[in-house]
Amino acid sequence: MIEEERRILESIEAYGWYGVHIFDPELETPNFTYTVGFSQTLNAPEFIVFGLHRDVMFDMLDSVFRQIKAGRKLKENQAWKGLYEDISCVARNVAHVEAFSQYAVMADWFWKRGGNKGHPGLVQLVWPDWLTGAYPWEDGCRDSVREAQPQLWS
Repeated sequence: MIEEERRILESIEAYGWYGVHIFDPELETPNFTYTVGFSQTLNAPEFIVFGLHRDVMFDMLDSVFRQIKAGRKLKENQAWKGLYEDISCVARNVAHVEAFSQYAVMADWFWKRGGNKGHPGLVQLVWPDWLTGAYPWEDGCRDSVREAQPQLWS
């Protein structure tokens, strides 16, 4: 077992989940953070968010964890208010065929370590353009906002 795998297992045992943060020092690809453990602890999909500061993304995912743990039910295109200041994010089911090989590698490892087949569910939290309020799939969303959030949903 490598060091990161041990940290993941210890965090899930202690807190119910673990956040994996990926940062490209060359800034060629957007940074992102995703969860490991929601599938076991909450019987819910894992979550991923792109393009914001690491601490902001971690806090957003922690808020999602606490809301689901408190009984919030999940559905496609669901608005998540208050994850970061007064910005509403939208939860989109991930359908990207390489989502687990390119992005949520450790979530997939944890899922398969538990004896499961296939992949866990994965939901992308998508945030709007803070200047226009438009989401990446809407007119008026700036290119920089679209580029910061790869479209993993269908």
